[in-house]
Amino acid sequence: MPDCRISQGRARRIRHCRRQRLLSALVLAVPAALAAEQSHTLDTLVITGTRSERSVLDTPVRTEVVSAAELQRTHARTLKEGLENVPGLHLREIHGKPGFEVSLQGLSGEQVLVLVDGLPISASTGSTVDVSQLALTEVERIEIVKGATSAQYGSAAMGGVINVITRDVRPGFSGEILGDVGSYGRQNPSGRSGDAASRHGRVRVDTGTQQLRLRLAADRRELDGIDPAPDDWGRPGDAVDRQQLDARLEWHPSHRGRFYVQGSRFEEQGDSRYLFSLPGQQVEQGKDEDVRRDRLVAGGRWRWASGAGIQLNAVTEEFTSDTLKRAGGETFDDRRAEMTLDHASLQLDLPPVGPNLIQVGGDLRRETLTQTKDGVSELDAPDVARRSREYYLQNTVFLGDSLELLVGARFQDDSDFGTHTAGKAGISWHAVRTPDSHGTLRLSWGQGYRVPNLKERYYLFDHSQLGYVVVGNPELQPEASDSYQLGWAMGRRDLAWIDINLFHNRIRNLIQVDTADATVGPGGVSEFRYANVDRAITEGVESLAGLQLSPQLVMTFGHTLYTTVENRNTGQPLTRQPRVQMRLGLDWQVTRRLELALRGRYQSSELVSSGRDGVEVDGRSPGWGVVDIKANYELTRRLRLFGGVDNVFDTQRSFDDPMDFGPVAGVFAYMGAAYRFGN
Repeated sequence: MPDCRISQGRARRIRHCRRQRLLSALVLAVPAALAAEQSHTLDTLVITGTRSERSVLDTPVRTEVVSAAELQRTHARTLKEGLENVPGLHLREIHGKPGFEVSLQGLSGEQVLVLVDGLPISASTGSTVDVSQLALTEVERIEIVKGATSAQYGSAAMGGVINVITRDVRPGFSGEILGDVGSYGRQNPSGRSGDAASRHGRVRVDTGTQQLRLRLAADRRELDGIDPAPDDWGRPGDAVDRQQLDARLEWHPSHRGRFYVQGSRFEEQGDSRYLFSLPGQQVEQGKDEDVRRDRLVAGGRWRWASGAGIQLNAVTEEFTSDTLKRAGGETFDDRRAEMTLDHASLQLDLPPVGPNLIQVGGDLRRETLTQTKDGVSELDAPDVARRSREYYLQNTVFLGDSLELLVGARFQDDSDFGTHTAGKAGISWHAVRTPDSHGTLRLSWGQGYRVPNLKERYYLFDHSQLGYVVVGNPELQPEASDSYQLGWAMGRRDLAWIDINLFHNRIRNLIQVDTADATVGPGGVSEFRYANVDRAITEGVESLAGLQLSPQLVMTFGHTLYTTVENRNTGQPLTRQPRVQMRLGLDWQVTRRLELALRGRYQSSELVSSGRDGVEVDGRSPGWGVVDIKANYELTRRLRLFGGVDNVFDTQRSFDDPMDFGPVAGVFAYMGAAYRFGN
């Protein structure tokens, strides 16, 4: 093992030393690796790929699942933590914000649609959804569909869909109380390693009869931030408090259907501290940000004995963000943004007609945006709005016992960009299907189409404290894509399995922040604008493999390699996409009460800046990897103790290098307890 010294000039370990230790650990862990799921999830019923219930094995659209068991095993508190171990999924820090966005198959968060029970949520920062804001208090599973192969979801689903499925409310009386505390050691902002810099608690109560049921849930997490040098003003990891309250009422009049209404409120208070560079000096500045999301959803579903069914769901949501900067005891730049979202969705499943299962549906959507600075609008108008109507048709054709054809189309009419039609087609061949073994070949094509959202066209994303701002571009044109997926999955259900998928996405008018043509404004602040890239491709290979050595030991391995994300006009790679990603780990049921889990994640270096005129400059973020260890102990039938160490080898970015986008947090140790009550 190399000699690991502490650099006198930095409050962190030497990067080269940590990499050697991490690679050594990963080499030892590869033979016993686990990505996200065990083999039993192959029986899970999923709905995202086709908007109808199918098992993971049977669905013609490749769907990956993070189960409730996996979320509990890894102590996931938020959607971001629940997605960390999904192979091929890239979580990117939102620059200047205490949050993360999702990238799938080389397409960024703007092209990935995040849903809760099939309904969208508004973009929470920039033009993407911050997945660290969504608490997992009542989640049954998370479903991931990659690529534009699901025609039912339309705009904003070019890169794929992430659908958070909540569980039905249980009758009777039951619930859970959970709490945990954690420390970043020497990087606690207080400077004391023993302090609890992270505090989290949640409670959920289900009650009611078989017909009428009620759920109340609350979640709160307080983070003091992350600071390698507590005596300095700057703090790389923001302090942030988040809380979420939910109330859900369900009516189950019959086994054929249910109806529900749910209201929720999310609040976030963030505190940033940084040094702002001016000629000849550095000024201590800070920023306070208050975020609130109020969300009301309602809907229901019904199915008849003939196989026909109907679903109607609607959401109305208001998202506000209020930021205020401070320096030298003075406050300035009081910026307030408010977004509203109204969305209604209707779906009809027609009775089977021979080998055909036909599905029709539609969505109505309205969005608005207002933004002011010191009470004065920063938009061309006091507020801007967008409306759209989208209709889809899908037919699943069963060609015998082993062959299945899926075809569909979606028609979109947008208030600002007119009409567009997109199609999809897929075929799946169940070449092997026995009680013990399976083998399925999937081939699919889908057209993606996404109009630029209001934030990309009008929003001012102000990070002047970091030396830049991003300005909306009203001249943006819609994106369009063709997505091709070819996959083969096979295995023995209880012993071993493998899933290999090749993807190729061709995009036209890809929307990106134009880093090559920035202008420099007052105070040396760079101004970037969104722009269209005429032609781009993303392609690569994803693989998953698993092996159950015994009833107590499960191993799997996830790998994404040869990922290419390229501007076809210039031949230059696009930014912020690693070429290689790996997910490694191990699940071990040590005793009936004790379970240990190891999770490992690695990604190669990624291009951060391509310079002007497509000429690559020295703007590459180094590759990195982390290993987490988790433990769960069932003290009694109702009481579970848990704890873990995340980032065991303390892998962390160089805060002196603005091109380094490695982990912000170093080693993090925590412990907690969960108590289940009721029936």
